[in-house]
Amino acid sequence: MASEITSLELAGRPFDAAATAARLATATAEAVRELGRRGAVVAVSGGVDSGVVAALSARGLGPKRTFFLLLPERDGDSLSSRLGAELAEQLGVPSEEVSITAALEALGCYRQRDAAIRAVFPDYEPDWPHKLVRSAPTGAMIVFSLVVERPDGTQESRRMPPGPYRELLAASNMKQRVRKLLEYSWADRLGYAVIGTPNYLEYDQGFFVKGGDGLADVKPIAGLYKSQVYALARELGLPDGIAGRAPTTDTFSLPQSQEEFYFGHSYERMDLLVSGIDAGTAPAELAASVDMTADQVEAAYGEIERRRVATHYLHAAAVVPTLDD
Repeated sequence: MASEITSLELAGRPFDAAATAARLATATAEAVRELGRRGAVVAVSGGVDSGVVAALSARGLGPKRTFFLLLPERDGDSLSSRLGAELAEQLGVPSEEVSITAALEALGCYRQRDAAIRAVFPDYEPDWPHKLVRSAPTGAMIVFSLVVERPDGTQESRRMPPGPYRELLAASNMKQRVRKLLEYSWADRLGYAVIGTPNYLEYDQGFFVKGGDGLADVKPIAGLYKSQVYALARELGLPDGIAGRAPTTDTFSLPQSQEEFYFGHSYERMDLLVSGIDAGTAPAELAASVDMTADQVEAAYGEIERRRVATHYLHAAAVVPTLDD
């Protein structure tokens, strides 16, 4: 990528990782105290976002007032729990690992998932790795395809109709909601607040589950671009496995990037595109910095704005109808 606008100096605004880390650690602790809670619960996934939030919480409140939850399930990457445990040990924070597989089994998550996949691949077996991928970001309507890996190692992709797509997504969203249930159960038990982990790209573009990972009492990094979160990970001295880990969904059993599932672009490019549209940067002015044509940037801007409209519901509070005339 050209360096006319860098991902750490978005729209010409310099980023001071050390000052930001200090400010966010203090702000997180103050927010927890203002809520009348004694400490912080953080669900640690082994990714950079939860790692940074975990470290900020431990710095602001102290390790003894911070609690990490590791919440694996059978489709997830086993590396996630190992990295989460490594971080807990490094920071001296107590942690607990609770598998959510049995709960998901009881709720019918995997049965619903399998039924949705068999609507597209009738011969599918539950042990076949799979994932959901989006179409390329051309400015046209986004369509989703299901990819399965057969026992002989071959992969096949088929377009997913709306009905099975919604059924698969609903089943997958159970994972985030069950995790959040456990986070708040532990928070009640300890008298702690639940600390959320979305970065600005996820928060702005609606890449979260309502009532799931979108639910929290404090969201320390929701104002930070992804590249800035990586800078904080380095500043906070997170383990290399976390500080350098590529963004994943860790939802489906085949490895899957956030780019192929949701954003359509790498996080570095998305940082620049979102900051460009927020700053009112013309597509032609941004094009060289993101290795795209002006027309491609304009199409990306359009998708960003459409996603903001489509996911407004995820941010909305419950509607309380008025009885006044």
